[in-house]
Parts: sequence; C-alpha cells; structure tokens
Amino acid sequence: MITNRRYEVKNNQSCHHHQGYAECVRLVPIFNHLEDRQMDMIAESATTLQLQKGELLFRAGEEDDTLYIINTGKIRIYHLTDSGKEQLVRILNPGDFTGELAIFQPGSVHENYAEALQNTSICLIKQEDLQQYLLEYPQISLRILSEVTMRLKESEKQTTQVAIENVESRLISFLAECVEKETGNSPTITLPMSKKDLASYLGTTPETISRKFTSLEQHRLIVQLPKKQIKILDLDQLLLHAE
Repeated sequence: MITNRRYEVKNNQSCHHHQGYAECVRLVPIFNHLEDRQMDMIAESATTLQLQKGELLFRAGEEDDTLYIINTGKIRIYHLTDSGKEQLVRILNPGDFTGELAIFQPGSVHENYAEALQNTSICLIKQEDLQQYLLEYPQISLRILSEVTMRLKESEKQTTQVAIENVESRLISFLAECVEKETGNSPTITLPMSKKDLASYLGTTPETISRKFTSLEQHRLIVQLPKKQIKILDLDQLLLHAE
C-alpha cells in the first residue's frame, strides 16, 4: 500500500559525508563528463532525501521544479488512467533521474506518480540551480536532450508494441532486451521489475504474464529461477517463437 510521503532532507554537508565526494552527481550521465571541480560545485547545491519503501516521491499535479537523482534504491514511475488503473512508465535505478522537463518548462507540474519500491536515497537539485549550470555548461543541455530523446523513442516503441503485437511477442521482446551483449545464446537474465509491474509495463494483466511465462517454459525456451531470474535456453529459438 502506498503511504504518505515522509522523508528527511539532509544538509549539503551530510550529502558529502554520507555519500562520498559528489557521488550522486557522478552517477548521472548528464553530469559525469564534467571536470571534478565542476561536479563538486553542482554537488554543493544538492540535498539528500530518504524514502521508505512504499512512500511517494511526488504525485501527479504537484509542482515539478526539481531534478531527482537516484543514489541508492529503486523508484517506480507510473501513470493513473481515467479508470484509475496504474500504468507503469519506467523503473528508476541508481544513476537514473527524473524531473528533467522542469528545467526547460518552469511552472510545470508532474503528470505521473513516483513510488519507492524499496528504501531509497535520492539527491535533489532545484530548478534555479540547474538553470545556472546549463548556462555555464551547455553540454549538460545536450546530454539531457539526448536522454529525453531516448525516452521518447522507448515510449513510442512501447505504444506501438501494445497496439500491434500480442502479449507473448511483447514479453519475448522484453526478455531479449534484458540480455547483455556477448553472453551467448543461453544467457541468464534478471528481470528489472516484478512480474506485476512487468504486466503493467507491457499493457496486460499479471495473470496473463504468468500464463505466458509458463507457456514459454513448457516450450522449453526458458526456465524460471528464484529471485526474478530467467534462464533463456535458446535465444535464437525464443526470438523465432515470437514471429
């Protein structure tokens, strides 16, 4: 059950002592190309926030004026449909961030909800500080635009798959995307989310996802292992099965 937001914002000095020198800034691709002194300056304006599992980072309709960087833990971003059904947008892991649109659109509000899936530590940088850094280091803007473009492409791909592909094909595509390069034709992957969230992400129900996993296992294409691990017995055959 989602609880009300209760968190502790620590001072800047605490951010450095407890998380190391500019650690939260170094995690993020939009910052980690900068020089050490530049990253240190950005870290000086950051504060930290602690969320317990189930607490909300923000709600739809709240002011969007902060960049949130995941330092440790995991955040689930989801949208509520008109019928009140949750639609998973993405999962944020350490090094991921959200709130980037506020940088370019002052006065905007959140369209989604963000919930901690586990105890999570987050670094916050306010909009006015970020805008100053963008003026001083224009390459940050290019990195942010690149990230936003990638997310739009992923969103468009997800929408297209839901519209034209069956659930099994969508599931197989997702499993294939989880395979790391050069791991062979029989890799073992770890699902980045629960099966319930995977069902939401793929636009179906948890019951249907469970049936599809069982079907793939019966076809001797995968083996379901503990701790959200999936052993793909033959990646080539799995991909052919989706066609």
